[in-house]
Amino acid sequence: MKYKISMAPMEGLTGYVYRRAHHAYFAPLDTYYTPFISNKKLGSRERHDVLPEHNEGMHVIPQILTNRADDFLEIEKQLYEYGYREVNLNLGCPSGTVTAKGRGAGFLAYPEELSKFLDQIYSKTRMKISVKTRIGISSEEEWPQLLTLFNKFPIDHLIIHPRLLQDFYKGYPHMDAYQYAKEHSLSPIFYNGDIHFVDKWNEIKGGLGIQTKGVMLGRGLLMNPALAEEINHEMEEGVSEKRNVEKTLSSERLKKFHDAILDGYCEEMSGDRNVLFKMKELWVYLGNGIQASPKLLKQIKKSNSVREYKIASDAIFREYN
Repeated sequence: MKYKISMAPMEGLTGYVYRRAHHAYFAPLDTYYTPFISNKKLGSRERHDVLPEHNEGMHVIPQILTNRADDFLEIEKQLYEYGYREVNLNLGCPSGTVTAKGRGAGFLAYPEELSKFLDQIYSKTRMKISVKTRIGISSEEEWPQLLTLFNKFPIDHLIIHPRLLQDFYKGYPHMDAYQYAKEHSLSPIFYNGDIHFVDKWNEIKGGLGIQTKGVMLGRGLLMNPALAEEINHEMEEGVSEKRNVEKTLSSERLKKFHDAILDGYCEEMSGDRNVLFKMKELWVYLGNGIQASPKLLKQIKKSNSVREYKIASDAIFREYN
């Protein structure tokens, strides 16, 4: 079974600089979702992220995070002017600063308000709207009611992270809830959650079935940028053995990808401090994925200039080789 593969929207990490570098050095993904847009009027950062010239050759879907229908439609209007014809609604973010305002996964706690919101946006939209969601706040028993609510609307596709808000990213996804969606969703469904390695993919894929149209990769793709290629190989060849990441992710290729991201941030941002913040955040995932030396990762963390950072990162690539 061949599934579409998309890049999850991860705030502060998968902006256009990262997407563009990934698209250049790894096999293109079917879809790239932007980190969420929450401001009614697009700011400079949001505009840069969705500019068509920053996303050439990619199928990009902007994600919107709000619980106000008027704000959603205003953001949608601006995106339409940039040429977009589909957007995604974030009902999955578990961050406390987001959910405290009743947005992201926090919106799931108010099904009546959510139903009114969806009715307004779907009755007035000019675009296709997909939804990325969790399965509830604190109990898996909330999911059937939520799915019944979603089934009332023409959702283009429903991306399901089968965790509760209170789970954050801990524990194992509630696959029983995903099974329920396979049996009852009236919208095409996509799976998201815990696909960090190829062996994890082989463990999860048996529960996806023909009802699943695609999978969304988040943290796993940040740890191993070649993960989608490896999963595609599994789907094409039917191979199930565990694969060593070095076979796909060579040191030379990884360094070119890394350098493209670094150069992109240096061009986009002023001052070493902002660039280093972005690159250090990336290494939280990438360092774990390639099992980089803790000593060298500490040097990256301690670097105070791009020059110091380059010395530390080059050392990691030499070791990885």
